[in-house]
Amino acid sequence: MTPLGILLRGAGHEPAHYALVLATGAAAIGRPVTLFATNAGLALFRRDTPLLADPREALLAERGVAGIATLWEAATELGLRLIACEGGMRAEGLAAPDLSEAVEVAGVVTFLGAVRDGQLLSL
Repeated sequence: MTPLGILLRGAGHEPAHYALVLATGAAAIGRPVTLFATNAGLALFRRDTPLLADPREALLAERGVAGIATLWEAATELGLRLIACEGGMRAEGLAAPDLSEAVEVAGVVTFLGAVRDGQLLSL
């Protein structure tokens, strides 16, 4: 199947949540998925992500919609490739120990190489 690459650069809960929705949905139908986060989008990859404390998480749970924690677990179970942009990490003052264990650190060339001729989305 066609690879899907998702570039998460936006800040906040909504782009991070929807990046996970798209990524897990694509992986569930058998597409290889690479989620690449940079700059403000790296909040999703942080070990202590502030996104879990966002008020939208409670609202989503109340309405029966999977939140970031549930989608993150699905993403790791489905084998998504999670890449933190090395340059974006430097820009945000983050180091590898700040990230969740499932995340690798690499650059944009690695991301583009993983997606190749596949589909690329940016949030």
